[in-house]
Amino acid sequence: MSRVLVVGDLVDDISVRVLDDVTEASDTNAEIRLRPGGSAGNVAAWLGHLGVDAVFCGRVGADGLDRHLAAFRDCGVEAHLAGDLDRTTATIVLQLDRQGDRTMFVDRGANRGLVPEDVPAEAWEDVTWLHLTGYTFFDPSTRPVATGLVAEARRRGARVSVDPSSVAFLRAAGGEEFLGWIDGADVIFPNIDEARILVGSTGPKIDLDALAVRFRHVVVTLGSMGAAYLGGMERAQITAPRIDVVDTTGAGDAFAAGFLARWMHGSAPEEALDAGRAAAEQCVAQLGARPSTSA
Repeated sequence: MSRVLVVGDLVDDISVRVLDDVTEASDTNAEIRLRPGGSAGNVAAWLGHLGVDAVFCGRVGADGLDRHLAAFRDCGVEAHLAGDLDRTTATIVLQLDRQGDRTMFVDRGANRGLVPEDVPAEAWEDVTWLHLTGYTFFDPSTRPVATGLVAEARRRGARVSVDPSSVAFLRAAGGEEFLGWIDGADVIFPNIDEARILVGSTGPKIDLDALAVRFRHVVVTLGSMGAAYLGGMERAQITAPRIDVVDTTGAGDAFAAGFLARWMHGSAPEEALDAGRAAAEQCVAQLGARPSTSA
């Protein structure tokens, strides 16, 4: 038996989808919803939805503990959540445009308080894969937790994947600095803009092979061009989903979960890429970053 341990950010997503033209300094009709989110939490939810034995560890405000535990149960995920008495649950306000793209305003809240004790020993039982997202590395207060988890995974013989997660935070940290933090990862999941920063590309061309030299497996989401896999001398690429996009929130998280669900069981790169695309298609066709659990 094997399972995936995901550790990192857990968030209350507040999505704002404008329904009319924006009226400056006055009222505008909009659809506003509160949903569970957070990149790491999303990956765990999609893994559980796809039938993977997944466990999640993270931190929320004490008043959000029961609500987020229930959301993970609905997706079939075992969750170990610490309820923070001093910080509120992290919040992201997502402003959605008519193409489903979003601008995000982030308050990391309780995620800043993540400590090693938030990942209990029982969470590691039967774990063969650890997945982390960039947010835990970017925050100086939680970076030692992230690097410690990578070291513990290595000690246990578990493989490690990392999604950089944020162009803005990655640019501020610096690509080479971030690469040093995640040294030892088996798989990385940058999007094309994050990959540019990681290899220091300033022109129209990007040398993805430079990442493949540093990591055993590189999976790059390419937006409208689909996604690509690079590992050793092997290369694979698939096209992008061709469906009407409602909301792009969580699409990268769903893709990573879909890819891992196949990859960790020995599937070929193109098959794993296809599985990632299928999960992303399901994600962007609905509102919210998590799989729908309605009947």
